[in-house]
Amino acid sequence: MAEQHKDEQVYLDVCSGSIPFNEREQGKGLLGAIDQGEISYLSVHAVDRLGRNLLDILTTLQLLDKAGVVVKVDNLGIESRIKNKSNPAFKLIISVLANISEMERETMLERQREGIAIAKAKGTYKGREKGSTESIADFLSKYPQVVKELKLGDNSLRKIAKLCDVSLGTVQKVKGYIEN
Repeated sequence: MAEQHKDEQVYLDVCSGSIPFNEREQGKGLLGAIDQGEISYLSVHAVDRLGRNLLDILTTLQLLDKAGVVVKVDNLGIESRIKNKSNPAFKLIISVLANISEMERETMLERQREGIAIAKAKGTYKGREKGSTESIADFLSKYPQVVKELKLGDNSLRKIAKLCDVSLGTVQKVKGYIEN
């Protein structure tokens, strides 16, 4: 993601949406910059980038509104403030979409649990034992092609995911481990 404007600051967290916004590394940095008066306009791709929990999203948006920050949700093309006043249509739409995001997350987790239960019943479940961890070396050894593509640096993360037939999340995780 490239900056569109010379004064633009990009805050990008690669983490679970279930982590509260004010506990994310970049979320803390963004809120700190807002407290310092450095930011008055925030653009997010979609409302679920602020979290998957309705309360967290609404709390974050309320904090931003109190600070006078205009929040634009790019995929909807709407802004939180119009002429220095809160936009009531924004609040309504965001409340509905934040609730849907939370519901989607709960549905996904329920389907995951059901799939695991079915796989266990069939004896085909290959997941980790609860509480166990996989070493970084073991994880990276499963994705040598991803490591190779990342080290070449010729392609975007999405392109690498396609080339290696893995998810974008896997590529991001491999990249994170390589960088640390």
